[in-house]
Amino acid sequence: MTHGSAGDLPAAARPSGLIVTGPPRAEARHVDALRGYGVATVHEAMGRTGCLGPGLRPVQQDVRIAGTAVTALCWPGDNLMIHAAVEQCAEGDILVVATTSPSTDGMFGELFATALHHRGVRGLVIDAGVRDTAELRAMGFPVWSAAVCAQGTVKATAGSVNVPVVVGGQWIRPGDVILADDDGVMCVPRESAATAVEAAKARTAKEEATRAAFAEGQLGLDRYGLRETLAQLGVRYQPYGEYAEHAEYAEGARGGAVS
Repeated sequence: MTHGSAGDLPAAARPSGLIVTGPPRAEARHVDALRGYGVATVHEAMGRTGCLGPGLRPVQQDVRIAGTAVTALCWPGDNLMIHAAVEQCAEGDILVVATTSPSTDGMFGELFATALHHRGVRGLVIDAGVRDTAELRAMGFPVWSAAVCAQGTVKATAGSVNVPVVVGGQWIRPGDVILADDDGVMCVPRESAATAVEAAKARTAKEEATRAAFAEGQLGLDRYGLRETLAQLGVRYQPYGEYAEHAEYAEGARGGAVS
């Protein structure tokens, strides 16, 4: 599924004046456990799935959050449905905002963050623009956005709240786990939260053992069995003296292309 237009979404997820109340959420204990592992670890542990791509960047640094998604699908340049989504947010949630077509307008700022902070919301992920970034950092409200822009918005067009949305090519449903840190944002389906915790725990243990081996001088080539991989790919070692005498090297030294 590709990100971009309302036509990419099934009818139930298109902006149709629908606000879904009380969706199921991943268990809080699993959400809080995932927060301890970070985006890269959980993404790898879950078979390199769930990453929302490089387009969403944090407005702050050194912050990691995890929470359950409350989704808002808005028209570009229109934040009406964010206002509606605030009412549906509860403690431990993360607001996820998508638009029906690409938008960089500043749809979210410090006033929205104040309202969400009061409700115990842990942060915002928005595939559009935000503003008031200095104030957001000062109040400690974490935000990941596709753009930062002062351009204002209107409140005029009906959208949807708590329906599935697509962000960064990933399908996000209300109640799914959102994990975000300096490396980016990822989504874990709510049914897979417990599995993700165990997988992340196992990967962390494996990484700790590898870290200890590397600290003692072991090479990744040997620990991961990559010498055999290189050989199978036809990669060979050659002493510099032999390489320097090779005709291709001589051609390269004269400024020509090396094939």
